[in-house]
Amino acid sequence: MITTLSERLRGLASLFWREVAKFGAVGGVAFVIDNGLTYYLMHGPMTDSEAKARFVGASIATVFSWIANRFWTFRHRRQDNVLREFGMFILINGIGIGISTGFTALAKYGFGVTDKNMLFAAGIVGILVATVVRFFAYRFLVFNKELDEEPEFSHDHEIIERHHSPAVKDPAVKNSERPGPPA
Repeated sequence: MITTLSERLRGLASLFWREVAKFGAVGGVAFVIDNGLTYYLMHGPMTDSEAKARFVGASIATVFSWIANRFWTFRHRRQDNVLREFGMFILINGIGIGISTGFTALAKYGFGVTDKNMLFAAGIVGILVATVVRFFAYRFLVFNKELDEEPEFSHDHEIIERHHSPAVKDPAVKNSERPGPPA
């Protein structure tokens, strides 16, 4: 049982590693765009509107992220309906932007933090939380076209499915002839 569980966990990790690595690279660039722009806006044109500055930075990073994830990270999972895919992406990112902006707003208005660097840090914590939400939402809701046609992914679904003994897979063997409890 423990061996089976560890095999499944290893299988799940190998199933996602390629996408996680690419998602991380895109996310790293989007993080720099988001935070670079937010930092500039917080210390310049939007000096008294930290939450709005976070929203603007995150919105521009979102457009970059959709393009990069669509054409690189999840290129084999793109939906045929681009408008639906983009709409779902915007919805998921709206939730993510709400999380990161919410952390900044909570720090400023809920906890009375006035130091810009602390408000900036609160937004980064929000980005980290939103990143986890975004990955799984992108993977299962936005870019969810099946990969079975691609050879390197063709057997990935078997990794997470329950393993059966050869006797169970053999249709010639009747239920009464199988060892163990009746099915």
